[in-house]
Amino acid sequence: MKKSFWVIGTDTGVGKTLVTTYFLLYFQKKGKATPYKPVQTGIIEDDLKSYYGDTQFYQALSEERLVEAHLNSYSFREPASPHYAAMLEGESIDEEVILQHIEDLKSMYDFVICEGAGGLYVPLDAQRNYHLLQLIKESQLPVVLVTRTELGTINHTLLSIEALNNRAIPIAGIVFNGYGGAKLEIENMKAIHQFTRLPSLVMPKLEHLSDLKDLQIENTKFFERLLSI
Repeated sequence: MKKSFWVIGTDTGVGKTLVTTYFLLYFQKKGKATPYKPVQTGIIEDDLKSYYGDTQFYQALSEERLVEAHLNSYSFREPASPHYAAMLEGESIDEEVILQHIEDLKSMYDFVICEGAGGLYVPLDAQRNYHLLQLIKESQLPVVLVTRTELGTINHTLLSIEALNNRAIPIAGIVFNGYGGAKLEIENMKAIHQFTRLPSLVMPKLEHLSDLKDLQIENTKFFERLLSI
């Protein structure tokens, strides 16, 4: 079986990279898999090297060495919205490059996990009013939506789902990331499920990011829908 899909978020910092890496580890047990972050921003520099956090995280936790050229199309130094980070370097983002990269990866891998940048309306090219949401639509791939469990998540999650539904983008399910066990979090997840009826995974708050390698989350309905949608 082959499957390609997006991991997108309700906002910046909801844990898309963590969830993308979880799916990478899950699908590496079932076939040849790669993550793909079309656009990443914010270089990290230390005394020994410079690197980008998202693709470095993939490599650090992957069960096998990943091909660097397959992980990304555009990288910009400034930790900012893609359109602005690109502008600062005199560059622009061409969605056709990204779409072709996805097609190339689909021909080489059983599972391609595309990670978005920021939220759905993050601009890739402000002059053309071109957003991540449009790129996702053009890719014709389903999405997994990553959201928080804390206060504010109901509104952010339902607005994201409405935007996806308005463009007939298939939603495989929701990943609630960073669950800490509070009553409020439980009620938030219940409400979102009641409104959406989408299957979900619940990822606990991890004490150490490396604990992701040992994390086992079982939800047959979620994975059946993801693979069939």
